[in-house]
Amino acid sequence: MPKTSAIERNKKRQRLSVKFAAKRAELKALLLNPNTTDQEFFAVQKKLAKLPRNSSKVRIRNRCSLSGRPRGYNRKYGISRITLRELALSGKIPGVTKSSW
Repeated sequence: MPKTSAIERNKKRQRLSVKFAAKRAELKALLLNPNTTDQEFFAVQKKLAKLPRNSSKVRIRNRCSLSGRPRGYNRKYGISRITLRELALSGKIPGVTKSSW
C-alpha cells in the first residue's frame, strides 16, 4: 500500500485539473491561433505559466482504485495487475477466467 499522502496528492491534482480545465483550454486555443500577435502570444504564455502546475492533466498519475498502486495499472478495469489477478482468481470480475492450455 503506497503512502496516503501520495494518493491524496494525486486526488488534489485531479481536482485542480477539473477546476482549471476551461481556463487552460481557452489559453491554449489562443496560443494555437495563427492570428495571435507576438505580444498577445507572450502575454498568454505568461498567464498559462501562472496557473498551478498541478492543474495540468499530464501530472495526474493512474493509480489502482483499490490499492493505490501506481505501477502495473490496467485502464480497462482501473486497477493494478496484482489486484486484477486476485479479483479474477476469486471470481469477482465477470467474464474473466484464468487461462490454461
